Amino acid sequence: MIPGPIQRLTRLFFLLAATLVGAAGADSGSLPASITTAPLSVDQVVNNLVRKDKERAQALRHYESTRVYRLSYRGFPGDREAEMTVEATYDSPSTKRFRVISQTGSKLIIDRVFKRLLDSEKEAAEPEMHARTLLNRANYDLALTGFESSDNGSQYVLAVYPKTKSKYLYRGKVWVDATDFAVTRIDAEPAQNPSFWTKKSEIHHEYIKVQDFWLPRRNESVSYIRLGGRATLTIEYDNYRVIDSSRSSTKASSSNSDVGAR
Repeated sequence: MIPGPIQRLTRLFFLLAATLVGAAGADSGSLPASITTAPLSVDQVVNNLVRKDKERAQALRHYESTRVYRLSYRGFPGDREAEMTVEATYDSPSTKRFRVISQTGSKLIIDRVFKRLLDSEKEAAEPEMHARTLLNRANYDLALTGFESSDNGSQYVLAVYPKTKSKYLYRGKVWVDATDFAVTRIDAEPAQNPSFWTKKSEIHHEYIKVQDFWLPRRNESVSYIRLGGRATLTIEYDNYRVIDSSRSSTKASSSNSDVGAR
């Protein structure tokens, strides 16, 4: 897909605004201190991110985990809730399997939301689709907007803008670990509205380091419905058991309370 003139101008404006955010009131040629003091440029960060992601993907052979899906809907025509616990299994290079352990609450949510989420994740793992959703220059325009240091390590903050509309892409902010060059957090919104009935959606993802890999820890999506309702979906990930290419036996990780992200 070749973007039209309006899309190109929108992306250029986005990148300019993202790069200069926080510089209001300063000299016209200045940048925020968090950018000027960053050890690496945005190109260097993205190059390292792409390289390290590829290395981790090649090394990750297998993992298992437990997930708990929860959805709470408030609004017209009535409130609904549901919860589903799933055992998830991944095998390299692109196979994902899910086994439902328990489910309670609204059958409508279980069948039309939770099970569709599992099907979508299987689809997104397929090689062709996976390549179209990677965080790289082929799929996104990126700008460096900050560099944050803390006792838990340093992170680069990137603004990302999708080059095409897809339910698997997003626009917003991404935090990248300055040592591992892995995504640790995402605050964004979908590149494509998932439904006519959805007015706005917010996405918040957190990742956790398990052995040498950064895997999902918690996802929260809040959707505002045109008729006035609000749906909050959370996914909690726990009990990771990972095998990489250098290990012949499963290494069981502790729960999320024992294994913390940097």
